[in-house]
Amino acid sequence: QTSRGTKVVGIIGACSSLQKASASVSEEVEVGQGRTCAWQMSTLTERTTFGVYFDTCGVAQEGQERYLQFITSYQTPEGKHLLRVTTIAHRISPGGEPQHHVGNNVFDQDAAAVLVARQAVDMLEKNSNNVNEVMRWIDRTVINLVRHFGKYQPDEPASLRLESDFTLFPIFMYHLRRSEFLQIFNSSPDETTFFRATLIRESCSNGIIMIQPTLHSYSFHGPPQAVLLDSNSVLADNILLLDTFFDVMVHHGMTIAAWCQQKYHEMPEHEGFKQLLQAPKIDAEKLMHDRFP
Repeated sequence: QTSRGTKVVGIIGACSSLQKASASVSEEVEVGQGRTCAWQMSTLTERTTFGVYFDTCGVAQEGQERYLQFITSYQTPEGKHLLRVTTIAHRISPGGEPQHHVGNNVFDQDAAAVLVARQAVDMLEKNSNNVNEVMRWIDRTVINLVRHFGKYQPDEPASLRLESDFTLFPIFMYHLRRSEFLQIFNSSPDETTFFRATLIRESCSNGIIMIQPTLHSYSFHGPPQAVLLDSNSVLADNILLLDTFFDVMVHHGMTIAAWCQQKYHEMPEHEGFKQLLQAPKIDAEKLMHDRFP
């Protein structure tokens, strides 16, 4: 349920519509499974997530609060029937000017990127994998955001500036365009379906890793640090840990690999090298511990 002025546009996730109409449902816009305010799920766990989309209508006064209410009815493994009600309030900003929507982490770039990715996947499923059309939609989304919140001088591309709240979002969209969710070449239909089904059910943090994998470098020069997804990050004397969520890989530089072949890590005088080899393996095991599959 929603307060007046906020409409439910739809939901994207592992659920099915119950086709229940109400005053809270948007009749003009639909995303995912819309035109309803109730859905049915086969199962819910602590890892289950859904992307719920809303729209606003009418004129709101400054400082006014609007409400969203999620009513969840479920049965526990012990057979108990429970009802959980979660109410969320959000305050209306003073106006539509960009300065009222920046600063203090008002814009959650990770959540926005994952929601756009879920919507892109839903559009592909509904439009027979029309990747070019979805690509253009993603481009328009980034262009509209930059046009509204960016600062620039006309005809001077180098003058473009974005607040820190928005700098990562275009980067996420760049990686989304190149991801296996959109680029289905060399992937079987089963693989593509698996990738997309995983995206729409996993958490926001895991979704971001699927969109933009993480890469960490291990070396004798200091503690592990995040590095760019670039060939320049591959050095002879470092070890790289790549996490794409679906795969976790450890890469040894040429010098590290040569030392391993000479079994330096088995020599007592090279205990530091042994610890360096073990560090990415330990971190990789921690990453894979909570992953399914």
